Amino acid sequence: MIGLLRGTLALRDSDEVIVETAGVGYRVAISPDTSASLGELGQDVLLHIHHHIREDAQTLYGFDTPHKRQVFEGLISAHGVGPAMGMAILSIYGPSELAGILATDDIDALCLVPGVGKKTAARLLVELKSRLDIGDVTTAVASGEPAEGPADARSVVRQALGELGYSAEEVRGAIAALPPDGDSSALLKAALQHLASGR
Repeated sequence: MIGLLRGTLALRDSDEVIVETAGVGYRVAISPDTSASLGELGQDVLLHIHHHIREDAQTLYGFDTPHKRQVFEGLISAHGVGPAMGMAILSIYGPSELAGILATDDIDALCLVPGVGKKTAARLLVELKSRLDIGDVTTAVASGEPAEGPADARSVVRQALGELGYSAEEVRGAIAALPPDGDSSALLKAALQHLASGR
């Protein structure tokens, strides 16, 4: 079981990286915000790893903070939430935003995640409240996650929208409509709402 992976960032794709350590390359699935935090190719990186084992595959999921890994593991423990949906949720909402959604029963916010309808969102709200300690997650994030600047946040949003399948024109329009301030999760939510209102 791999808990931490330290090595050199050898390759980066839209949703995965390869980290080389001791001559071995490890393929790791990541979210856009984690990708943005890793820096340039060739730099040393440290990822908090969830090692997901199935009968036909073993997959590493990497996060730039232990809090995100904790939330991911809480998400995939819910019925019907696999690693792909867990990563989709964390690609849109950081742990603090997700905690706010659970605290306020915000079904519409969960429906912004691709593949999540109102029935699924309602079920997830009930299940996740019992699996994620909202208070602990919020406190941990407040004390442990680095702040990001507006330019960094917009870069994360731009990359996430591209990976969700939006065209370059749609992405430009959504980015142009964003408010001047906000972290990447809040800005991504605003961008998705803008795109949904135009379709």
